[in-house]
Amino acid sequence: MEKIIAQSLENGMTYQTYRALVEQLLSEDKATGPSQSPEKLEASKLNHARMNRLDKTTQLENSIAEWLQENEIPQTWLVITEGWCGDAAHVLPVLNKFAENDTTITLSILLRDDNEELMDRFLTNGTRSIPKLIILNADGQVMGHWGPRTELFTQKVTNYKAERDGKIDADFKKQLQLWYNEDKGKAIQHEVWQLMQKVTEMVTSEAL
Repeated sequence: MEKIIAQSLENGMTYQTYRALVEQLLSEDKATGPSQSPEKLEASKLNHARMNRLDKTTQLENSIAEWLQENEIPQTWLVITEGWCGDAAHVLPVLNKFAENDTTITLSILLRDDNEELMDRFLTNGTRSIPKLIILNADGQVMGHWGPRTELFTQKVTNYKAERDGKIDADFKKQLQLWYNEDKGKAIQHEVWQLMQKVTEMVTSEAL
């Protein structure tokens, strides 16, 4: 695992570099990843527009922002994603706000299909679901991970699949986007914050 993490850290991009990469690919009518399709391209365009909006409008709750400003535990956040992923379009701007409010966080973005070996260490129910957040301590050890969705949205997806032989259709994807818009990133903020608190406690206890 340590070798994979080290390689992943070398391959990671800043949030700004990732956004610029997606924009450059879209100008060439391409999506991220080796597999191209009209569906992925269209999804990438929609996600890019969403992220432009969310980068401007996402605000952390005051209690979370204040906690982050007092945090002194350095950590690296590896985030596995792709530009065509609808969930990632809502999650990544929130994670970036955490990093902007906490100088101890180093945010590093990885493309899933370029980092399959790492992705396969963090599967969700046997699938390469994204986005996936992996939190490392200062020594590069994995302290926790989160994703691809909040517990509430994960349950909604599970229930929907159970009613339709494990399938998700276009109508549900639209409904999921509406739920994200209504929630305004609050559920993501609180779950990631809870994970950060656990990581901080673990790092602090190990240092004693």
